[in-house]
Formats: sequence, structure tokens, C-alpha cells
Amino acid sequence: MITEHVRDAAATAFVFGFFASSWFGWAQEAPLKPWRPVLIVGSVLSLLTAAAGALLAWSHWSDGTAFDADTSPTFGLVVGVEFGVAAVGAGLLALLGRRKLIAAWVALVVGVHLFPVAALIEYPLIHLVAALVTVTAVAAVPVARARAVAVSAMVGLGTGGVLLVAAVSSLLIALVGY
Repeated sequence: MITEHVRDAAATAFVFGFFASSWFGWAQEAPLKPWRPVLIVGSVLSLLTAAAGALLAWSHWSDGTAFDADTSPTFGLVVGVEFGVAAVGAGLLALLGRRKLIAAWVALVVGVHLFPVAALIEYPLIHLVAALVTVTAVAAVPVARARAVAVSAMVGLGTGGVLLVAAVSSLLIALVGY
């Protein structure tokens, strides 16, 4: 599950840490009361991991990276499609009065978009993250309903947790220097 470039692992720690904090934040929309401290700690740890990843990526900025003239435009296209699909789906859910499902939809789109990203930058850990976020998005709705929990809380906790573990893992990979 190791990437070839330290800079890419460190940048992944930054990106996943940042977005983990966002998901933990979204989960705070309507969580169960006992979840709130866990979500706050998750947000703080995510931001600390993101900061460490950013500093490490910056210190290795002139090192090698999987992003080049071929991969960068493709990466931009994948991310652009992700944002577009997420936005259109969220808009349709809002129009249909199904706003409570938007978090699950966005997580599903994020999970699916990570598969081509993992292949593009040749970082196998991201395949695992893609699978776990996708499964979290699909499972969150029935689990939330069965437990009388807000879908956003369930999705946010699960997706934030997956991204935080992946961010910490990427940071450790970068620190070891693989």
C-alpha cells in the first residue's frame, strides 16, 4: 500500500486530513449527543494530520511525484467530473425533497471517484479508501434509519473515520520515506 513518492504520500495525508475534518463537521449537523466529543476529536486530529502532511509535502516539493504532463490533466478531469456529478445529484435530491440523502450521495461519488485516482497516481492505499468510503455511503442510509440516526451523522462519522485513518497512514508512509 505504499506510493513511490514521499511528496504524494504527504500530500495525500494533507488532502485526506482536510476532508476528514469536513466529514466530521458534516456529521455534527445532527449527531447523537454522545457522538459530539468523538466528532470534535476527529476534526481536530484530522486538521493536525492535514497540517503535518502539508508541511511534509512542502518540504519534499522538489522531489518526484506521480503528477506529470500526462496524469495532471486526467486527474483534473476526474475531480471535475466528481464535483459535477456530486453537485447535480445533490441538486436533484434537494428538488425532490430528499435533502437528508445528500451526504450519502456525496460520499458515494467521492468513494467512486477515488478508484480512478488510485490507479492514476499508483497509490494502492487509495483503492482501499475508495472501497471503504463507497461501502460507508451505501450502508449509511439503512443503518441510520434502523438506528434512528441522521444520515449525515452516520455518513460523516464513517467517511471521516476512513479518511482520518488513511491520512494518518499516508503521513506515516511519508515519514518513513517510501
